[in-house]
Amino acid sequence: MAGFRHLEDREVARLDRLRVVRARFAAPDGTTFERDVVRNQAVVAIVPLEADGRHVLLVRQYRGPIDRLLLEIPAGLCDVEGEEPTETARRELIEEVGRDAAHLEPVAAYFPSAGYSDQFVRLFVATGLTEVGVDRQGVEETYMTVEPFDLEGLDSAIADGTLADSKTIIGLLLARNHLRRASS
Repeated sequence: MAGFRHLEDREVARLDRLRVVRARFAAPDGTTFERDVVRNQAVVAIVPLEADGRHVLLVRQYRGPIDRLLLEIPAGLCDVEGEEPTETARRELIEEVGRDAAHLEPVAAYFPSAGYSDQFVRLFVATGLTEVGVDRQGVEETYMTVEPFDLEGLDSAIADGTLADSKTIIGLLLARNHLRRASS
């Protein structure tokens, strides 16, 4: 890490799903500095690919922090102790879209907001989908809808703001590239 060191965290706030800390670091020259950091749970996100290879299943749900509905790939917190990320992805896919997947392929892992948060996203493409019925949890999920999305319209949906969520944009671009490689 080029001589940088994390020295300590001093908790500022503890909430249901995250902690806010004042983190202290040492620079390579020995000087110290502080940053406010959100310590957050890891997340899985899933691109459920339909058998036709053109459509994915997205969810439209209310997002309180931005006070609007978003069209997104299914996702959820890694909040079950001891559960592997692949199993979390399978559980979230069932909860949100009522599908199980024969295959869950990890395609990316990244930090969506590394400037202030340690949250980590693992992204999967789900294929071989079978209907199993939804098992929605929470108020927002109760009112969410599942909508098929044609990957042919991906570029314009990003450009016009129909898709405005980073995990969804990243996931759909990677899924489209995955499909193009598979058909070559």
